[in-house]
Amino acid sequence: MHTENTQKRAYTEQETSAYIGMSRSFLRQSRMEGHRENRTEAPPFIKIGRAVRYLKEDLDNWLNRHRKFTHLTCEGGEHA
Repeated sequence: MHTENTQKRAYTEQETSAYIGMSRSFLRQSRMEGHRENRTEAPPFIKIGRAVRYLKEDLDNWLNRHRKFTHLTCEGGEHA
């Protein structure tokens, strides 16, 4: 029996939700609607038959593309 610890490459919707910290409903809605103005775009996904899967490398790239903030500001330039 092979007991080497291998890292999973394709995640289910539930695993993806936990990995990126977003809800499953966000994943479903963004998949169905595509990119919409003023909305966070969905991470890339693949379909294998009826199953939807997310590749770890795509999720890592998606997370890295989002801007990192040191603080939040309101419209008037004041801190939130």
